[in-house]
Amino acid sequence: MPLTISVVIPCYDDAVMLAQCLDALARQTRAADEIVVVDNGSTDDSADVARAAGARVVTEPRRGIPQATSAGFDAAVGEVLGRLDADSIPPVDWVERLERAFADDPDLDALSGPGRFYGGTPFLRWYAEHVHMPMYYRFVAWMLGHAVLYGSNLAIRSSAWLQVRAHVHRDRADVADDLDLTINLRPGMRVRFDPSLEVGVSSRPFETWARNSAAVRTARITARVNRREVPFLARRRAWMASRREHAAVSS
Repeated sequence: MPLTISVVIPCYDDAVMLAQCLDALARQTRAADEIVVVDNGSTDDSADVARAAGARVVTEPRRGIPQATSAGFDAAVGEVLGRLDADSIPPVDWVERLERAFADDPDLDALSGPGRFYGGTPFLRWYAEHVHMPMYYRFVAWMLGHAVLYGSNLAIRSSAWLQVRAHVHRDRADVADDLDLTINLRPGMRVRFDPSLEVGVSSRPFETWARNSAAVRTARITARVNRREVPFLARRRAWMASRREHAAVSS
């Protein structure tokens, strides 16, 4: 039987971008079984835009992306939980590729891919794609010993979410939800980053020094909060040990 796919989109006062994202989801070669828009206290017509597009609206009054994302994952009913931002523009085969990836690899727990940035200046887009984001994809992956998840373009099995939901810092608005989720994946989970699984993402976070600095500050807070609980070297060692155990069993 085909897997069921839910797509979760946190949203705060982003009706125009949300409409664009939902239009892209309406054009998918394989429709999502469910679209969950988490209204994070919007004062614009984001919720109405979502309902008009046929999405289910979940209200999360506690402001913050971690709270909104967690509420959406908790509410979604699919076997695979896709995650986009309101300004994401998935290609027409995005949902189809998610289903194929998880169906072809029953052991796959989480999947992510990069953003192809739009808007802003050519320099901003180049900086976002070739400097800022690769630092996350490569350095953090090396530091943790496993692939990372990017919030504008990821999917996780619902069974895997149930294992990590108590470990993520879902009540802190000052952490980066994708980095926090990445750090708190359980050793032994199968995580893959597919460079070809691109999604259009707005370059808004890089348009001003203040917004870019805020994103870096949030990442630092996320790292500090998690490091206090379990040092990153210990996390890496646990992942390396689980990998060796898996290789030994497979050989």
